[in-house]
Amino acid sequence: METPFFTHLAPADYEHIYEPAEDTFLLLDALEEDLPYIQRLRPALCMEIGSGSGVVITALAKTLGSSSSYLAVDINTAACKATQGVGHRNGVSVDVVNGDLVSGFTKLMIVDLLVFNPPYVVTDSAEVKGTGVARAWAGGCKGREVMDRLFPDLPHLLSAQGIFYLVVILDNCLEEIEHVLARLGFSMTVVNDRKIRGEHLLVVRFVREQQ
Repeated sequence: METPFFTHLAPADYEHIYEPAEDTFLLLDALEEDLPYIQRLRPALCMEIGSGSGVVITALAKTLGSSSSYLAVDINTAACKATQGVGHRNGVSVDVVNGDLVSGFTKLMIVDLLVFNPPYVVTDSAEVKGTGVARAWAGGCKGREVMDRLFPDLPHLLSAQGIFYLVVILDNCLEEIEHVLARLGFSMTVVNDRKIRGEHLLVVRFVREQQ
């Protein structure tokens, strides 16, 4: 997968949005590794939660092309603007919604490909509800307070063949996440992982049990 052009984003932009970093590129690597699987799926709708700069959803749009539709959601208005800009600079169409996780999209079961690089850093719970760019990484207790809110919506959001890619760190207690999603009817596969600066990053994929 080709990394989108995003050098027009200035240091001042990154005072308000999450700058593409190791976790961003690990997620891109995971999607590239799974690309044959994704292409066989022929996703009609690809969705990214917490799009930040827009690099990931734009990379998907550049790779999969106009046969799919692309939707990005972010609670940060600056991130929504950045996502629109990166999509435009790379010549792809991405619909962007300013919202909290998947509010308004549940019970539709229409998302074929869902990606989420969530706030996963273990912090005080108060930081999760803070303002500014810290909301992009502050995950609260176990680094899971944001992603845990999403999990119950997955059965009603993903299509029958839908797949979900999630970035986590070992501090998030991956076995617990696997157990929670298993109770919701999903099986987990670790796609790739990387150790950086004292963190162990992983990208995991979830599909419905029958697949």
